[in-house]
Amino acid sequence: MTRRLPPLNGLKAFEAAARSESITRAAAELNVTPGAVSHQVKALEDAFGLKLFHRERQRLILTDAGREYLAVIRDALDRIAVGTGRLLQRQQSGVLTVSTSPDFAAKWLVNRLSRFAENCPDVDLRVAAANQYADFARDDVDVAIRHGDGHWPGLDVVRVYSERLFPVCSPKLVAGRNRITKAADLLKFPLLRLEDAKNWTRLLEAAGVKATVGPGPVLNRASMLIDAAIDGQGVALARTALAAWDLINGRLVRPLDASLRMANTYWIVCPKAVSNVPKIATFRNWVLAEAADDTRRLKALAP
Repeated sequence: MTRRLPPLNGLKAFEAAARSESITRAAAELNVTPGAVSHQVKALEDAFGLKLFHRERQRLILTDAGREYLAVIRDALDRIAVGTGRLLQRQQSGVLTVSTSPDFAAKWLVNRLSRFAENCPDVDLRVAAANQYADFARDDVDVAIRHGDGHWPGLDVVRVYSERLFPVCSPKLVAGRNRITKAADLLKFPLLRLEDAKNWTRLLEAAGVKATVGPGPVLNRASMLIDAAIDGQGVALARTALAAWDLINGRLVRPLDASLRMANTYWIVCPKAVSNVPKIATFRNWVLAEAADDTRRLKALAP
């Protein structure tokens, strides 16, 4: 049903004038001219076909109709003010739902939940891991971390990392006589792979090694690949973002300084209209600070 509403500026002018019993004081409160307040109140009276005020010298006195209507308008404006305050509070704190891939959730985000809670105690973080990109218009998602080329028209997009792909393994795997000193030494170990051996072939060729990559375990999730490497089952190729936590905490090492630059990387993504909502900005700033700290610490660990 269509609502029949009077001009909202007129309602604000009427309520301020009735409360202060003065056109001049109402104008000062609303930051408009007294003439504008008088015009808006007169327009409201004309729309109703009745008087809301008796005007006596410099004072406004409510009519019976005006007094009754003021109670209704004051209650409505109070409700609007309370609702607006709650909405703004929710934007600054409350639930923040983050959509990301299962790999990024498992190897990056989940490890840092306690750090986020410590730094941002007013935000209740919810992680929604899925293989598909979230639809901001349909899904209950505030912000996403996506892997790709960063080209998502209509969205606010901020790069998290500049990524490379490099060999990683358990430090125990390459201890003692098993130390890797050159790229060819990689061929002594099982080469764990994601789907196929193309990236291994590319990396070895870039390091000057022309060899056929033999059979080895094939996994379809990068997080599984990294966990297998941590367990000492072979050497894996891992992206900067997904390997960072385990490298920094000593569960993985880079056995040699060989890597491939990757075109795609991770991005923080949200609709442009909400990019400055406080809780989204808080999360984005925290992610970027974590990534910058990772980059600094990984540089110190470079082989």
